[in-house]
Amino acid sequence: MKQKTHSGTKKRTKITGSGKVMFRKSCKNHLLSSKNSRQLKASTGGVHAPKGQMKTISRLLNISK
Repeated sequence: MKQKTHSGTKKRTKITGSGKVMFRKSCKNHLLSSKNSRQLKASTGGVHAPKGQMKTISRLLNISK
């Protein structure tokens, strides 16, 4: 039987053209008034997934490498 793609991982990640997995940094949704500007600026943009998590993410997204 075919393996289904994990829908939560599919919504939260993006695969780049070179095959790396990007996701959003945390701490940017609520309670922003108590966080300083340096902390908020550091959490903007995406970040590449660590190599240690690539096996798990590729299994959830059915990426064959």
